[in-house]
Amino acid sequence: MNTDIVYEFPLNERIRIFIRLELLFNQLSHFLEGNTEFDRRAAIDSMLDILTIFSRNDLKSEILKELDRHGKVLNQLANTEGVDTEKLIDILAELNQISKSLYADNGKIGIKVMESDLFQSISQRSSIPGGTCSFDLPAFHYWLEQDEEVQSMALDQWTKPFADIRKAIDLIMGFIRQSTRPVAKMASAGFFQLPLDKSLPLQLLRINVARDIPCFAEISGGKHRFTIRFMVPSIDGSRPTQTPDNIPFLLTCCQF
Repeated sequence: MNTDIVYEFPLNERIRIFIRLELLFNQLSHFLEGNTEFDRRAAIDSMLDILTIFSRNDLKSEILKELDRHGKVLNQLANTEGVDTEKLIDILAELNQISKSLYADNGKIGIKVMESDLFQSISQRSSIPGGTCSFDLPAFHYWLEQDEEVQSMALDQWTKPFADIRKAIDLIMGFIRQSTRPVAKMASAGFFQLPLDKSLPLQLLRINVARDIPCFAEISGGKHRFTIRFMVPSIDGSRPTQTPDNIPFLLTCCQF
């Protein structure tokens, strides 16, 4: 069992969006496994958040570029001593299949979901607090009262367009997180700062902190350096304060 709490800090906008989508996809999967009205409502809320991100960003081209870049790097590793060639071939085949599926899918991601009249009406009312009550959306209320099989068919249809994108993001983030080994560091009086090497394409910082340390890691960064402050949570609701203690942690600078 992992006894650490892991904090992540993206170093570019693309990775920031990928992590947000990763969170929303995990939420969506969690609520899809439930069978109550509120599980269904929460799943649809997660889908609406995912669609909002897709509508604001050209994610398909960004993801295809990332898949292509990772494919080239992995191909270069094919003849490296100690590499599991069979596993590498399987990963490259999966990358290639996802890329082909994304290229074949015309139009913006998730646009087909909005072809459902019911989903459109839910989307239009969702910006209003409590706007999906039974008196606002009787059609939605009716749907929520149907058999689980009817609801599952609709949810499968609505979530299917996200499947390849989710696989791609899971693969990309997996590669990035495993690209570098963690290094033991010490935050003096709860403070740690390090310059960023411009020659390295760093994408993500990961900070592992032992679960029994009563602090959380507050991370900030820019083009030239990043800073970690270990903060003591407040019990009475006031602002957290930086700990005076030296805090050991593991730092991973992911650059794949």
